[in-house]
Amino acid sequence: MLKSSAAKPLSPSAAKLRLLKKLRCTLRYEKKAWSGGAVHVAGVDEVGRGSLFGPVVAAAVILDPAYRVRGLRDSKLLLPERREVLARRIREHAIAWAVAAVDAARIDQINIYQASRVAMREAVMLLSCRPDHLLIDAVRIDCELPQRAIIHGDALSASIAAASILAKVERDRMMCEWDAVFPLYGLAAHKGYSTPRHLAALREHGPSPLHRQSFAPVWQNPVPQEAFAFMDEEAAIMAEDLAG
Repeated sequence: MLKSSAAKPLSPSAAKLRLLKKLRCTLRYEKKAWSGGAVHVAGVDEVGRGSLFGPVVAAAVILDPAYRVRGLRDSKLLLPERREVLARRIREHAIAWAVAAVDAARIDQINIYQASRVAMREAVMLLSCRPDHLLIDAVRIDCELPQRAIIHGDALSASIAAASILAKVERDRMMCEWDAVFPLYGLAAHKGYSTPRHLAALREHGPSPLHRQSFAPVWQNPVPQEAFAFMDEEAAIMAEDLAG
């Protein structure tokens, strides 16, 4: 019996994951920066760019060259439990780390690409130790510091991978908290991404106030949100207080 040689084509996301799994996450970019005179090399990354709900979250991490955090790789390739373990080790042993977020309203105002860059820049600015070189996943940010944009940086650079893990853990925590406020959408399960369950909830209930209104799956489902009338009530109370 002959098997067909025609394999089912991979989806773009599946193809990307297959590629990322083949890449090796090392300190070669950090070592090159150190050899060039840099002392505090910060890895920078963001998560949540493709989500329909809530903020984009970025992190910046300066790893200690004297302490190796084993197991660092792109956060998308790690199980949640493993990310939590690594996040603790990163926070405990990094020279400095910081996390920043840009909310959905700002994303709608300036677009998700620019919001991601703003979040990454803010994370760098929040570092307790000023970096002298930046390694950034795929983009450059508005910052005078020397920087290098690395395609698939979170799968190639240990510092960027560390930033990816911290940002992912923080954003997942935020989504679980918002899930209690907006239980109709299942945010704790899909973290705001375009899963069938999330899209079905948008069709049935419409978007919440924290959905990204500029994203097509959100604005295509403008169902009135009676469930969140309490926000209108709070706004009315604030307006009365200001008037009084």
